[in-house]
Amino acid sequence: MALSRVAALVALSCSVLTLTSCLARRRVITRNKTTPSQSLKTADQATLLRLLQTEYESIQELNATVDMVPAVGSVNKGKITEYKDFLAYILFKKPAEMRMIGLYPVVRNKAFDMVSNGTDFRLFVPSKNQFIVGRTEPALEPSPKKIENLRPSVFLDALLIRPPDAKEFPVLTDFTDEDNAVYILHILYNGTDGQLHMARDIWFSRITLNIIRQIIYDPKGNILTDARYSDWKAYDGVPFPRVIDINRPQDEYGVVMTVVKADINKPIADSKFVLEQPEGTVRQVLGAKPEPQATTPAAPSSASRKKKTAE
Repeated sequence: MALSRVAALVALSCSVLTLTSCLARRRVITRNKTTPSQSLKTADQATLLRLLQTEYESIQELNATVDMVPAVGSVNKGKITEYKDFLAYILFKKPAEMRMIGLYPVVRNKAFDMVSNGTDFRLFVPSKNQFIVGRTEPALEPSPKKIENLRPSVFLDALLIRPPDAKEFPVLTDFTDEDNAVYILHILYNGTDGQLHMARDIWFSRITLNIIRQIIYDPKGNILTDARYSDWKAYDGVPFPRVIDINRPQDEYGVVMTVVKADINKPIADSKFVLEQPEGTVRQVLGAKPEPQATTPAAPSSASRKKKTAE
């Protein structure tokens, strides 16, 4: 009997505390500096996959002018060095044609010119008089020379977030707490070892359902690319993020791209994706030694010509 009285008293006390606002402390949850009044959207896996597919298919050609802020270093080593921003032009045409031209700040001289057809790429670096060619897939072992780790596929995978293919398996989780409100679409695949591996994570904001992050992993689960997206705008009626922050922790470089101007699905001539090796540059095939620079035999001096004439 006494035990039942205690239980009833505890239940009554809990009810009173719940109903008495003066004894309660209400905590307003604000996520990522958003206003408390913003409600969260709900979506299932099928809906998010449709959004991803629609956004990917909506872009067939892209001509963008962007401000780029490159950085070298890694959060793992606790040091990141940012450099002055420079202007860049990005051209893209499906299925995989891409060109990127970077200009130095102020003087606007060409910093680099890179083109890719999806399989191979060519990179011209005027300041080093180098013309680099290679495969678009990132190297298995990063080069200590940061420029040799640059690949068009890194930018392409970040710019256009592709939906899972037939060999991949999407799994959805809801990561919502006091600080986060996102859906995470995990993209898995069966590895050659017969185990499931993580290919990518795609984060959707539950406030807007826009993609805010994509993490790409290597077969060991290490992060290859961590790309973050913000300030989505409509360009020619097609949604596209105005700011893209790309980090490559293993290669120890990153770049923040801010769109200045973008034309989407306006025709781009095939000739824009052609890059020939400039005369006099040193050609280097990644994984091989640089080819010696071609030299032109010097013309005989006037003294030599006089000597030959006298003979």
